Amino acid sequence: MAAMARSGLAKLCCSSALLVLCCFLLPGAIAEERFYEFVVSAVQETLVKRLCKSQKIITVNGQFPGPTIEVYNGDTLAIKAVNLAQYNVTLHWHGIRQLRNGWADGPEFVTQCPIRPGGSYTYRFTIQDQEGTLWWHAHSSWLRATVHGALIIHPRRGLPYPFPKPQAEFPVILAEWWRRDPIAVLRQSMITGAPPNVSDSLLINGQPGDFLPCSSQETSIIPVVAGETSLLRIINAAMNTELFVSLAGHRMTVVAADAMYTKPFETTVVLVGPGQTTDVLVTAHAAPGRYYLAARAYASAQGVPFDNTTATAIFQYKNAPGCPTTAGAGGAAVGPVGGRSARSSGHLGRAGPQPMLPFLPAFNDTNTATAFSNSIRSPAPVKVPGPVTQEVFTTVGFGLFNCRPGPFCQGPNNTRFGASMNNVSFQLPNTVSLLQAHYHHIPGVFTDDFPAFPPVFFDFTSQNVPRALWQPVKGTRLYRVRYGAVVQMVFQDTGIFAAEDHPMHIHGYHFYVLATGFGNFDPRRDAAKFNLVDPPSRNTIGVPVGGWAVVRFVADNPGVWLVHCHIDAHLTGGLAMALLVEDGESQLEATVPPPLDLPICVL
Repeated sequence: MAAMARSGLAKLCCSSALLVLCCFLLPGAIAEERFYEFVVSAVQETLVKRLCKSQKIITVNGQFPGPTIEVYNGDTLAIKAVNLAQYNVTLHWHGIRQLRNGWADGPEFVTQCPIRPGGSYTYRFTIQDQEGTLWWHAHSSWLRATVHGALIIHPRRGLPYPFPKPQAEFPVILAEWWRRDPIAVLRQSMITGAPPNVSDSLLINGQPGDFLPCSSQETSIIPVVAGETSLLRIINAAMNTELFVSLAGHRMTVVAADAMYTKPFETTVVLVGPGQTTDVLVTAHAAPGRYYLAARAYASAQGVPFDNTTATAIFQYKNAPGCPTTAGAGGAAVGPVGGRSARSSGHLGRAGPQPMLPFLPAFNDTNTATAFSNSIRSPAPVKVPGPVTQEVFTTVGFGLFNCRPGPFCQGPNNTRFGASMNNVSFQLPNTVSLLQAHYHHIPGVFTDDFPAFPPVFFDFTSQNVPRALWQPVKGTRLYRVRYGAVVQMVFQDTGIFAAEDHPMHIHGYHFYVLATGFGNFDPRRDAAKFNLVDPPSRNTIGVPVGGWAVVRFVADNPGVWLVHCHIDAHLTGGLAMALLVEDGESQLEATVPPPLDLPICVL
């Protein structure tokens, strides 16, 4: 209906007398350019107290979580990142396609060299036919533990949501907290070769909630009005933990995932992996009171330590009996505020009845995780690209590097922990970014021979994989893709060290998830399971523990695009690769020239 209305307006524009009027009526004609300044620092104002301990953290503009960006589909953004911290930094706009403009994507040494301390860089990009909940985060070392925030894209001005407009909207940002500097946690792991220490607490909107020490006075409050519907924009910004989320006394209706609308379905539990977002509608139809919104780990790897805390926020009815009067959510949002969109805030008072607890699945409840993921579908039939012209079958999993026993060899069985795709443990360059090396034809930085298939086929998900297959090979190997190719990628988990659900993210692309399953992928058997009618479109897909996922997309975005597990302990271990998508034949099918202020590399 909206498309027909826009078509009618376009016809009216054929009349010169109505041309000016049409410029105001057409949604795309009133897109705006928006400017922001993000100051990354650890100034005294960012001394925060969590779990009874005060510590300095790296933040953007002194906020944790960071500023919420709210824009409209079609807007152009210019975000100046100023680095006043002691570490190198880059920023990534997770899920933004960045068409032909990899220079704004952000992963360190993939599309740019880092912004050095004291330096700055302006990320410039346009939102092109995307709307929904995305997020931004640091993409350098482990800075994203505290450098992250919501990126909300509203429909073009004048266009509605494809569901009844909610009366209020709230980002729900899930994260992890360490009692130490996360960079120190990573450095210890890189020195010793052991996996990084797990976090000390989960967070909802920057707070652990009522069940952690010294935390209940700051528990985040989501104020709601009886009878009204709220849109909760759930973002998993956690470093290493997939999460179950549930709200006591209420059902949630899923309407979008990864900024792509879905066929609505009701649920009591949401599963969201690191990097993923899920939008849910909740109507405040319960008895007025206080209800916990809780998050707990989905830990699929057997015998692997994980953060087993439960984070809580409070879904609080305004003017409910025994509850303090609340005027609205506190906190600041960057950009336009649609409806009553704001970050939920603590500091609204702790008086009132004890909130009701929701049911949360067991931490290893793979059946619930699978049922939720399989419920996500596109809202209508889609045209799945085909036939496939390039196919990649890649293992995703752990590995162990042999080393001489000692202080630098403290991984399992006197090894160094690692990870790989198709037995290649990805290594970033450190003098120039991959995109710059490709664009400027700089030799010796990478090779384009990433294997399209595993070097050895074996029983990938066996719990007894021969030890001879446990050690990967380090390399900076890219996979070359022709512009316009229909690419199908099969992600296959392995049982090396431990099978685990891996949230795989492809930069620069959304893709259709055709199927997921358990065991070893068999193309002759499993192709019959492909959903070629209404598969979901995602930017991050959870590869099931001991299983596989098949995704498909058209390579219409030239550049170098990172493909990686969004569990950072796995990414830093080497669970990544990159696609080198060639330019097409025309100028509009080629990577744009680099901006003049692109950070200088140390050659």
